[in-house]
Amino acid sequence: MKIAVVDDERPARSELIHQIREILPEAGIFEADSGVAALGLFGSQSFDILFLDINLNDMEGTTLAAAVKRMMPDARIIFATAYSDYAVKAFELGVENYILKPFEPERVKQVLERCVLNMEERKAAPASTGRLAVNTNRKTVFLEISQIAYIETQGRSCILHTQSGDYAENLLLGDYEKKLSPYGFYRIHKSYLVNLNAVSELFPWASNSVALKMRGFEKDILPVSREKVRKLRQLLHLS
Repeated sequence: MKIAVVDDERPARSELIHQIREILPEAGIFEADSGVAALGLFGSQSFDILFLDINLNDMEGTTLAAAVKRMMPDARIIFATAYSDYAVKAFELGVENYILKPFEPERVKQVLERCVLNMEERKAAPASTGRLAVNTNRKTVFLEISQIAYIETQGRSCILHTQSGDYAENLLLGDYEKKLSPYGFYRIHKSYLVNLNAVSELFPWASNSVALKMRGFEKDILPVSREKVRKLRQLLHLS
């Protein structure tokens, strides 16, 4: 396992590296003191986990995180910051989690263990062709799974909402849940199955519950059943 720590403050960088070594002694740990240095490092090799300082001396950590998402889409990113209000920004960018300065060993351990567990679960998941065959309008359409934002029930059928359009198929939502759960989909409501990687917002909603908005479908508000909220927050690394 390879881990990168990016922070322009050497004491903070050294302390975090020390804590990581205590938890994962066999991990290869690399460091960078600026955004430019980090991009050079990321251009020459890939990493499993990255700790990014929010306020670097030459660029925002959020800008660096967006670049990392393009360069290493499977890498786990954790923001290191002194400000808890960056949690929302981390969620919007698809960042795994965040840790606050000064670093608490128990919090660092919790975040690392979660990252390792998620990586192990991904390795154990069955191989995917990345496509889903959908029978619609008397023909079979092959959809890229990553392009499916969410699926909703409509009468006796379901509507698959994708970045390229909507598709109706005469299947139960439970059938899609079985097919797509291994690939990051979660049923938030009896009527909705969502792609967790496409969630753009999580916010308070009616009756002390919460609702979602999906990337590319910001006008649609998807309610989350109360009994699903806790598990959803865990899957989104918010608790």
